[in-house]
Amino acid sequence: MTNPDFARTLSLLRQEKGISQRQAAKALGISQALLSHYENAAREPGLVFVVKACDFYNVSADFLLGRTLSRDGTTILDADTLYDASDERDNVLRGSVMATLSKKLIVNSVGLLFDLLSKLGSKRAIRAAANYLSSTVYILFRHLHAASGNENDGFFNVPGEWFQAGLPRADMIMSEAEYVEALNSTKKDAKFPPMDHAAMKDAYPGTYQSLLQIVHTCGERLNGEMSEHLEHTR
Repeated sequence: MTNPDFARTLSLLRQEKGISQRQAAKALGISQALLSHYENAAREPGLVFVVKACDFYNVSADFLLGRTLSRDGTTILDADTLYDASDERDNVLRGSVMATLSKKLIVNSVGLLFDLLSKLGSKRAIRAAANYLSSTVYILFRHLHAASGNENDGFFNVPGEWFQAGLPRADMIMSEAEYVEALNSTKKDAKFPPMDHAAMKDAYPGTYQSLLQIVHTCGERLNGEMSEHLEHTR
């Protein structure tokens, strides 16, 4: 079975480098057709190619294989070592009650989502969800960074024209597709945790309220936008 994380990373690294498949294949000592197979997860490469690709793109094997988000291969060995802002006694964003409330709604809901996914036991679904949400944060922060007037382009390794053309959004679409596929394939082997109102309220007495708020406000916004669109098209 091929590794979809490897295929996607291999393709994105080439695009990030700004070279064609033909150029990359020549540098890596293989045919363009074989590289295309690797980038589309149609074939699994050998160790020799993995080493060459790591050297060529200056990344670690763990990063190329999707085992870590860090290009140099460093990993968080224990979840407890990762800083958690929610542990702070006075975890309030200074100067904005709205920002604090919005953050808590998102953090609580995302925490609930990943807890459900952990009970489902699908690492692939968890990884796809993390990729999707990470791209969302990346997009919002990059727009904020640009609006601040900071011209330090070296802060981001994705070229500005690719960002403006929607590469992160394309990644979100692919991540969502992989997420759905992972959930569908999980149906055969795993039992989904109960997600009816009573079960969720009992299992998540604190954070479930945040998820309900997001579901309600998002639904109202989407329905309102669609109604307005339909009204203008009549």
